[in-house]
Amino acid sequence: MGMHDKIRLMREIRQWSQEEMASKMNMSLSGYAKIERGETKLHYDKLVQIAQIFNMSLSDLVNSDKGLFFYMNENCDNNSLTYYSSADVATIEIEKLKLFISHKDELLAQKEKEIESLKKIIALLETDR
Repeated sequence: MGMHDKIRLMREIRQWSQEEMASKMNMSLSGYAKIERGETKLHYDKLVQIAQIFNMSLSDLVNSDKGLFFYMNENCDNNSLTYYSSADVATIEIEKLKLFISHKDELLAQKEKEIESLKKIIALLETDR
């Protein structure tokens, strides 16, 4: 799974729009969309920012079972850090499942809120009869 795919999945799991994510990153929608399409190289500072937005460690964000590695220039300039990764369809599905499992409590809490809201709506409709 490419980093851009993982970022998109993390955003979708949280049910955030690309506009919301772009706002959180203080960048334009088109700039953020390029990240999700894999058209923009993600340097270290952007990876750190994305990890912070998702409330996770950088190592969790970039961790990959398919051999993720970094390249840093001789000066160890944080802005020149680049990642490389390879993936296949099975790995993408596994990553999706891992992300859903890791956020199951958050998703369940959200569903409980939705159920409570629907119960209130039903109660209001029943009192109007």
